[in-house]
Amino acid sequence: MEEDDPMEAKLPTKKTGKKKKKKVKKAVSSPTASSPTASVYIPGRGQIDEDEELVMDETAYVMHHQATTGDPCLSFDVLRDGLGEKRETFPHTSYILGGTQSETGYFNYIMLMKMCNMHKTQKEEKEDDSEESESSSDDDDEGEDKPDRTGKKTPPVLYQTMIKHNGCVNRIKATNISGHVVSASWSEHGVVYIYDVTSHVSVLDTPDKIEEFEASGSQASPLFAFDGHQMEGYALAWSRNDAGRLLSGDCNKNVYKWQPRESTWQVDIRPFEGHTASVEDIKWSPLESNVFMTCSVDKSLRIWDARANPSKACKLVASEAHLRDINVIDWSLFDPLVISGGDDGLIKIWDLRKFTSGEVAVFEHHKGQITSVEWNPHDSSVFVASGSDDQVTIWDVAVERDETPENEDEPDVPPQLLFIHQGQKDIKEVHWHPQIPGVVFSTAQSGFNVFRTISV
Repeated sequence: MEEDDPMEAKLPTKKTGKKKKKKVKKAVSSPTASSPTASVYIPGRGQIDEDEELVMDETAYVMHHQATTGDPCLSFDVLRDGLGEKRETFPHTSYILGGTQSETGYFNYIMLMKMCNMHKTQKEEKEDDSEESESSSDDDDEGEDKPDRTGKKTPPVLYQTMIKHNGCVNRIKATNISGHVVSASWSEHGVVYIYDVTSHVSVLDTPDKIEEFEASGSQASPLFAFDGHQMEGYALAWSRNDAGRLLSGDCNKNVYKWQPRESTWQVDIRPFEGHTASVEDIKWSPLESNVFMTCSVDKSLRIWDARANPSKACKLVASEAHLRDINVIDWSLFDPLVISGGDDGLIKIWDLRKFTSGEVAVFEHHKGQITSVEWNPHDSSVFVASGSDDQVTIWDVAVERDETPENEDEPDVPPQLLFIHQGQKDIKEVHWHPQIPGVVFSTAQSGFNVFRTISV
């Protein structure tokens, strides 16, 4: 793992509506000495001159780290751990489940990772406002990052162990069943596998034993495999309410329901009918155990009742919900709201109380396909998104446009856009840490970024 990225630009633009005002910090394009004036760079809306370069504004981050895993893990999940809820104290530790996409199909793996010693980013900017300086001091005291006895901080480190996987991992999701960490993975060969990865997670806590563990032939075998899809897919979702319950959707428009049965699973061979093209994402309702939502290349969003006959289970439809393919969705843990992102580059918010009446908000900023969206589990109005334009963006739907005259130096972006994070190539997924408020993980062809911004 490494700290800092010299080729990143960030734009935290925390505007104010009903929320407490914060000083706006901006990403800058850092010119060379011949042109010393710094300027704000907004991806897709400006150009970088030959004598300019993008530099990272470390003062915009509470924490920032990067990690590489050899072959990229373009799908991953952040594992819950026993280290406590709402952790603020640095350095941070996190456990990750990932799946590789190797150019050589034979060498693909499920990867278990432990990221340790993730320290606070060192801020150097001096606050010139006395009130803000006091606030900054209070923030620094919270979660203080202290050196060890030698006066130095232990460098960040990544431990990992692997399980051989049949084919590239299109999507991977984790859950906990009776104290066991269980993964579900979509293979490019059209098979969905379930593994118990508990022992692989445990050995990460004793790094000196990882090599021995792998050499001893501790390769896990699948607990279960389902090849009934007969085509690859990407949609996969564990239920939050019923341990072991799973949904999988494929590129042939089919969705299957899995029920746990003692030490195995029973898959209903009757697929849910309704979509006319590839099912791209699935999410269970966080409150109603038998309700789930899907999105599709057919540009529709559908809400289903898992108890109903699969041919009649679709209860609500938002047709033409996007202009193009819908890639990703997420269901709010706090409110009856769903977020969707599509190939049209749009992010939309849907109120389930008036679902068929259309979206209640549309956010336009990304210049490429939306590849991932996720609501913040610690803040009901905040979500993160990623796009094929190599941006990770953080938004707050509760922010309203300030009625005061706009500053000419203020960037022309939606008022709800809090932050733009860059520096990765071909970003595929983003996730919040469920137990460390504000911490975001993003994965791309170039590896992982782990960060927390001053905005959230």
